[in-house]
Amino acid sequence: MNPPQPFPAVIEVVVEIPGGSRNKIEFDEQAAVFRLDRVLSSAVFYNFDYGYIEGTRADDGDHSDAMVLIDQPTFTGCHIWARPVGGLEMRDEMGGDFKVLCVALGDPLYEHVEDLAHVSPHKLREIEHFFGTYKLLENKAVEIEGWRDAAVALEVLRADRDRLHRESGPATPDAARA
Repeated sequence: MNPPQPFPAVIEVVVEIPGGSRNKIEFDEQAAVFRLDRVLSSAVFYNFDYGYIEGTRADDGDHSDAMVLIDQPTFTGCHIWARPVGGLEMRDEMGGDFKVLCVALGDPLYEHVEDLAHVSPHKLREIEHFFGTYKLLENKAVEIEGWRDAAVALEVLRADRDRLHRESGPATPDAARA
């Protein structure tokens, strides 16, 4: 099924970590499987579905990160059509780390959300608190640089899509047969 609107107005998020979990699950592109990376050592949990955005490549070499606001958690490997509404700009031990905040198109509780102004300020603080504390007991520092609006998130997504296309290079007949 094709997205109801073109990228980046609608993106395909693949859930790695369902909301409510402390398990840090990551997709292993080489093996094409989901793996448990670690269990968060702080007494916090993901209060949103978390995963990656298909067809993108962020500065860190992974797919772009996505947080999905949805009323009920889904499951690891679930594909969600989502609308970007903003993003959280951060820095960690690996450098810059932009996390796109989205709402699930299939959840009527979030159909009115188009930008950060439509998200509960308390929910935004909860998310900041989570990312500000989830690595503390691992002796890793995270710096929250702040929320960015939907327009910035869309710019980041376009750049990440372009990066993936540049890395992939032009398709050749030999590559298609491999």
